[in-house]
Amino acid sequence: MGIIFSDLAVSADGYATGLNQTEERPFGDVDDSWLHNWMFDAYEENKAEVDAIVTSGATIMGRNMFGPVRGEWDRDWRGWWGPNPPYHNPVFVLTHHPHESIEMEGGTTFHFITDGIERALELARDAAGEQDISIAGGPRTVNQFLTAGLLDELRLHITPCIIGAGERVFEGVPPQRLERVSVRATSLVTHITYRRI
Repeated sequence: MGIIFSDLAVSADGYATGLNQTEERPFGDVDDSWLHNWMFDAYEENKAEVDAIVTSGATIMGRNMFGPVRGEWDRDWRGWWGPNPPYHNPVFVLTHHPHESIEMEGGTTFHFITDGIERALELARDAAGEQDISIAGGPRTVNQFLTAGLLDELRLHITPCIIGAGERVFEGVPPQRLERVSVRATSLVTHITYRRI
């Protein structure tokens, strides 16, 4: 069986997204390039970490990562990524509001799960088989998996910026020990991988 992992780009003060998310601003008041330009402007330098983000057999994400629609599904929203999202596997979206599955190009199908992270993980395990499962985010979803002791590996990509407010990784997570297994710094980011002890 594969591992359950998460990759999150975070600011130096631990935020993975800012406040006031809208359709035009997926990361809220934060300039997206502050958190993610290392993936694009320095791809070759960070190739191993970028490529590892989408190597899973199934993905789990929170509703806010899927889109800005709140409450009941009152319009046809299919994610931020256009017709061919980068996941290319089954994606299980945590939500309180039922929705029919959405099949996209390239092998991505969004399934909407209303009965919690354990059920989403069960479905993701069935879909992934022996492959890894990615907890894509956002930070609130990653924190739920950390709190439940269900995340095997956390890969933080720390960028040299301070956001000051938003959603922070580890917010509300109870004390626990992690093992640092690798650290690698490049020109735009520091990659740190932790495993659960």
